[in-house]
Amino acid sequence: MASLLPPSHPRLAALFKLYDGVLGMPRHLGQHSGGIIICDNRLDAVVPIQPAAMPNRTIVQWDKNDCEELGIVKIDLLGLGILAAMQDSIAICESRGKPIELERIPLDDKGVYDLLHRADTIGTFQVESRAQMATLPILKPNTFYDIAIEVAIIRPGPITGDLMHPYLNRRTGLEKPDYIHPDCEEILSRTLGVPLFQEQMLRMAMKMANFDSGEVDELRRAIAFKRSHKKMEAVTEKLRQRMTANRVDPVAQEKIIHATGNFALYGFPESHAISFAHLAYSSCWLKVNHPAEFYTGLINNQPMGFYSVNTLLQDAMHRGIRVLPVCCVEGGGVTEVVDDRTIRLGLNRLKNVGKATIARILRERGVREFDSLEDFLQRVKPGEKERRALARGGALNGLPKVLHRRQAMWQAELPLHDDLFHAEVPEFPEMIPAMTLAERLTSDYAVQGASSGPHPMKLWRESAANRKLQRAKDLHVLPGGIPVVVGGMAICRQRPGTAKGHCFISLEDETGIANLFVPRETFHRFRQIIVTEPFLLATGRLQRSRGGDQPTVFVTDISPLEGTDPSQAATSHDFH
Repeated sequence: MASLLPPSHPRLAALFKLYDGVLGMPRHLGQHSGGIIICDNRLDAVVPIQPAAMPNRTIVQWDKNDCEELGIVKIDLLGLGILAAMQDSIAICESRGKPIELERIPLDDKGVYDLLHRADTIGTFQVESRAQMATLPILKPNTFYDIAIEVAIIRPGPITGDLMHPYLNRRTGLEKPDYIHPDCEEILSRTLGVPLFQEQMLRMAMKMANFDSGEVDELRRAIAFKRSHKKMEAVTEKLRQRMTANRVDPVAQEKIIHATGNFALYGFPESHAISFAHLAYSSCWLKVNHPAEFYTGLINNQPMGFYSVNTLLQDAMHRGIRVLPVCCVEGGGVTEVVDDRTIRLGLNRLKNVGKATIARILRERGVREFDSLEDFLQRVKPGEKERRALARGGALNGLPKVLHRRQAMWQAELPLHDDLFHAEVPEFPEMIPAMTLAERLTSDYAVQGASSGPHPMKLWRESAANRKLQRAKDLHVLPGGIPVVVGGMAICRQRPGTAKGHCFISLEDETGIANLFVPRETFHRFRQIIVTEPFLLATGRLQRSRGGDQPTVFVTDISPLEGTDPSQAATSHDFH
């Protein structure tokens, strides 16, 4: 409309005023998944309430900021999958005579810090992402507070605000700490002059701009995520004026203002970082000291974290944990610990097998052992899809007279004969061979999405021509700067907003994970291949981090990995 009217038209002024009035208003009603408010009177006498979309639930019509400004207590209750996983792991330890109290575990366990230095953190909390694993060998946490910094520094705020690299440079001695202003040294000393935490920002405002408690709280609200840009600009201008009045030099002012703006992008409170660091340390401690229980707790609480169950199983096997397959004779409903170095996958790993059927298997097995596959089918009465999943997934192999999966699949398709007529059951044709290892892997991925067998890349590499490619573990000992060619299963593709269009890919093979850096131009050139192909072949140059322990391949060319079977690929964690 504005383009159709001359700039001097009187209606334009009214239109702009209306536009300014609705700018920033909510477009729809959103509900906090775990938001609770509390007041000292009847809630409906204080705030308007309406029915929520979920039956028997209500929602207040004010947003969280309005409630907070009126003094109503607001609590955000958020669940973390790692809490359930660790709770299960601890319960398993206790059932095996190894009681654990997380509040009493030592915070100086050398094994934990060695694990962090190696970035061997798959499955742990907050320190398992590609960015965290790339940073850990550089930062090299040696104390619990170092872990809190590691958790806080890989956030959009510190990254876009150019806080991460200065801290790492100071940590490794490449540059000296810069405390912005002499009066800020006490506030910023623990983070080497880099304002990483919200509390540091608030203390600097009090020190450098003489903000009182009310003004500091106003600043805290302004730098909270998704606050109004106008409020942020207003409080920033007040901060600048107060610092000027306090004779703070312009250079220090700009650094403080710049840091303040960055906290609008997920700036971390120190208390939050400490809490997360405790969970991160505890999960690493369990992985180091009780690996079988650790992986079992993780697998039984999927989906969560960055990696698929298949990657967790591969990681467990690399650490010497034996993984036994699903079995209706010996296995449980969920993944269980057999001994300190052995776990067995649970029946719930099989797709299309319902909870009721699993319960019947366990119940009937408790009454008496199954004496044949026919006896199993008669007593458990699984549905058609369930029979096929149990047979194809190898869960019936432990039954008497069942030699291999193909035999189980054959017999599972036969109609159960009526006992009254004793119908003749055709014998299994002996000329039908057992599945090859490759076929068993395909069946595992189809039915479970994971496998307790070898990695598909191990089979692929059996060809002499394929042995010429570097393995993931080879990259750790090769010198930086040399050309390399790597191949593997794509388990993670990331293109974060802070990466300026570049893409990061994790390729898994039988020895570990290779990290790829795909420049923006290369990503656009091979986008279709990168996004759709489960197995990739990457050519590039090896780069080494300052810590030297997390090599990265700077990719110049990428293509599908010929000779691999897409049906043997696990789910990839992509673009989250």
